[in-house]
Amino acid sequence: MADPRPEPESGGNRRPCDQVRVRVPATSANLGPGFDAFGLALTLYDDLVVTPGGSGVTVTVSGEGESDVPLDETHLVVRSIHAGLEALGAPVPGFTLRCENRIPHGRGLGSSSAAIVGGLAAAFALAGEPLDRERLVVLANAIEGHPDNVAAAALGGFTIAWTEGEAGRAVRLEPADGIAAVAYVPDNRVLTKQARGLLPGVVSHTDAAANAGKAALLVAALTGRPELLLTATEDRLHQEYREPAMPESLALVHKLRGSGLAAIVSGAGPTVAVLGGHGEKGAGHGQFFRGTPDAPDGWAKYELAIDPVGVQVWSMEAG
Repeated sequence: MADPRPEPESGGNRRPCDQVRVRVPATSANLGPGFDAFGLALTLYDDLVVTPGGSGVTVTVSGEGESDVPLDETHLVVRSIHAGLEALGAPVPGFTLRCENRIPHGRGLGSSSAAIVGGLAAAFALAGEPLDRERLVVLANAIEGHPDNVAAAALGGFTIAWTEGEAGRAVRLEPADGIAAVAYVPDNRVLTKQARGLLPGVVSHTDAAANAGKAALLVAALTGRPELLLTATEDRLHQEYREPAMPESLALVHKLRGSGLAAIVSGAGPTVAVLGGHGEKGAGHGQFFRGTPDAPDGWAKYELAIDPVGVQVWSMEAG
């Protein structure tokens, strides 16, 4: 199937721009057995506007995290813009950054990866360079430390990520028609570092072999056999070990799976995602969404399609 992303603009001399606009999707990583490897881009977005000018940095934030994130050069988007410009050998201008955040923070939907990918994508535009998504994954992985979420945010669709040495790599696969996700998002946060700290250093060969098989099956399920999603999302490597940090999330996963829904912990949690779909092209997601229960008290429910594009950048050239 043809790649839905637009072709990058041809290279050439760098040209300054008056303003850069970036839209970057939320992501769900791991997807059950694909620990630190699988990711899905979802139709929930953060928007960034970068306007060069002046000698310093001014940051404004609305929406998610507006009362929590720093409003100076330590902001993750700002740090990512600076890292991208440095990697591209471009000058670092003063600028104003405006963030409109919709991706919940600290919930397992890739908010930090969205900030990193969004900032790096803005850096390409500020440098007057066409967006190189493969290099973007490498740069984002160097900041994030693992490539699963950043790959999905950069490439869209369903991604499989890995590392070669210290470099992040990823391939994008086309999800089957009708694949969608429902995210159940609680009020509380769980830090990725905390969730990772609960994982054992060693697992049994039996569990590793079981996850390898289910991960392979999940590729088939997401790209053409959605009826296999319940079986394919079984995990033995990370979800149950993280229960002490998110007991309500694991209880919800067990309840939903017991009713036949392919529920997983999204990323490091505590969000619970349900994957589903059908094989009827163009039939929409309504039937799947209606088949999922309302959110528990104190949780929010998001009904999401799969974002096919990944991060998008628009720039207005100076002159």
